[in-house]
Amino acid sequence: MRAFLRGLLAVVLGLIAGSAVNMGLILLGGQLIPPPVGADTSTTEGLQAAMPMFEVRHFLFPFLAHALGTFAGALLATWIVGRVSKVPALLIGLLFLAGGIASGFMLPAPRWFEVLDVLLAYLPFAWLGYALARKPRL
Repeated sequence: MRAFLRGLLAVVLGLIAGSAVNMGLILLGGQLIPPPVGADTSTTEGLQAAMPMFEVRHFLFPFLAHALGTFAGALLATWIVGRVSKVPALLIGLLFLAGGIASGFMLPAPRWFEVLDVLLAYLPFAWLGYALARKPRL
């Protein structure tokens, strides 16, 4: 039971940390790569309407936010469980993947971005976070 609770705590804290990294990168991206002139990105409806005006560069930070948020959450979760189980990191990856798929339905991004995001941002970066956290410390 103790291992289960530790794993649950790891997943919850990993989700919180990963979400914070995700949001931080989204906010930073909006500052470094401003949206197109006339685009209202403050609401979901405005973002949906502005999506056709976005260029490839506007998708860099969303991809980084998804990938690095998942990575940070999986890394933290693996550290918390003591690097013995990949289940918390995998759960982080799957939960962020589910959020990414849901986001794809809510915000009609270009297909190339949705495919790239779903295939490369979530599970590979969850595995990378797990793998790096497992590495023995010198």
